[in-house]
Amino acid sequence: MPKEQNSTIISSKELDNKTLSYDYHLPKELIATTPAKPADSAKLLVYNRADKSITHSHFSELLEFIPKDTAIFLNDTKVIKARLFGTKKSGGKVELLLLKPLANNRYSAMIRGRVKADTQIFFKQNLSATVEKLSSDGSREISFLHNDQAIPFEQLVDILEQIGHIPLPPYMNREDNKEDELDYQTLFAKKAGSVAAPTASLHFTPELLQNLKNKYQTHTLTLHVGAGTFKPVEVDNICEHPIHSEYYEIPTDAIETIKSSKKILAVGTTSTRTIEYFVRTQKPSGECDLFLHPGNPPQRVDHLLTNFHLPKSTLIMLVSAFLGRDETLRVYNSAIEHKYRFYSYGDGMLII
Repeated sequence: MPKEQNSTIISSKELDNKTLSYDYHLPKELIATTPAKPADSAKLLVYNRADKSITHSHFSELLEFIPKDTAIFLNDTKVIKARLFGTKKSGGKVELLLLKPLANNRYSAMIRGRVKADTQIFFKQNLSATVEKLSSDGSREISFLHNDQAIPFEQLVDILEQIGHIPLPPYMNREDNKEDELDYQTLFAKKAGSVAAPTASLHFTPELLQNLKNKYQTHTLTLHVGAGTFKPVEVDNICEHPIHSEYYEIPTDAIETIKSSKKILAVGTTSTRTIEYFVRTQKPSGECDLFLHPGNPPQRVDHLLTNFHLPKSTLIMLVSAFLGRDETLRVYNSAIEHKYRFYSYGDGMLII
């Protein structure tokens, strides 16, 4: 008799829940640190779920692939210059990344440099901040003063525009420059509040965007992208990951289309999460903390336009909610083989 072998069969669902199942190797030279110029010259990988086919094209050809009678949803959030450099009373240097507004004129921020409660930080333009609270997740609750007076968020944004820096993702491994002020902002950015761009929309040129609006019903919604979008999944089981929350709001006309039977293309993971959160809660505004993955697939969004995301990130898990984990990794490996550029300034992918 053959010896009995000890073998453990891991189910597909168990693999879907393992963070390591979403890993892949990306050559460093494929990390985009600057955008394609013109924007729509970026590559576009088109994945058709009907036959699992992959087509390699360019973003300028996008409208040839979007199905007819589809409603398009765009995120009109605007990236603020959320990265600040200041000093403490002692002269020690501090780097601050503003995350989002809280209640009572307070803000959540990440601070590089040793601080404690009541630490004051001084910036240019007579702007100062006081650390009010140290949070267990590493963030800091702070308040701002301008000329020793409390200021509303809108006025703070105006000051940040003068003294702040565009908060480029850390994997770009470079400082921001003047070009990033345009490149890292969508053409339809309107409502200030994000610390990261909804990057799938960065590929549009004015002409392509106008052609899109002429051919398809389009809507905007708002989700202010937080730094949590870059937070790595550090637990073994993805279901235990503490997903971040981000403020969103959806206009009435957009809600009517979401409630209709019309097919929907979400431009970006942020638009996707916003629509799907509304479908589950029926709340037109609030804090979105929805984590989409193969165990929690989309219920309303039919098509997705997105970029290529980091290994083991919640965003590649979101893509896997549309395609399945195995197919997502197959598509990513095809993109690597064809030298696509990855991440925020990288190339795009359309799922139909």
